[in-house]
Amino acid sequence: QVQLVESGGGLVQAGGSLRLSCAASGRTFDSYAMGWFRQALGKEREFVAAVSMSGLTTYYADSAKGRFTISRDNAKNTVNLQMNSLKREDTAVYYCAADRYGAGTRTVSEYEYWGQGTQVTVSS
Repeated sequence: QVQLVESGGGLVQAGGSLRLSCAASGRTFDSYAMGWFRQALGKEREFVAAVSMSGLTTYYADSAKGRFTISRDNAKNTVNLQMNSLKREDTAVYYCAADRYGAGTRTVSEYEYWGQGTQVTVSS
């Protein structure tokens, strides 16, 4: 079992940057593919980015390509999401998720563990 705690959200102007972090408990962090998802008010939760267990392979939603970068540090049990060139439509609660022995899927239901979420608000 793994527990996930996100941090780094906040209020930022359009065009700015934020770096989200997710700290995981447990000693088997490198057995989990990790993903970032987001949920805007009144909308379904959607995939943002994922990283393989080794960290060598990354996956992005089209909306995140070229602006967001996901990375992980298996020694520190952390996964990060660097978000640049933020837009108003990036406003959402961002969630970190873990998929044991996963392959970095985009599917919400494939992830067994979720953090509590961190709010990102982008103002114009």
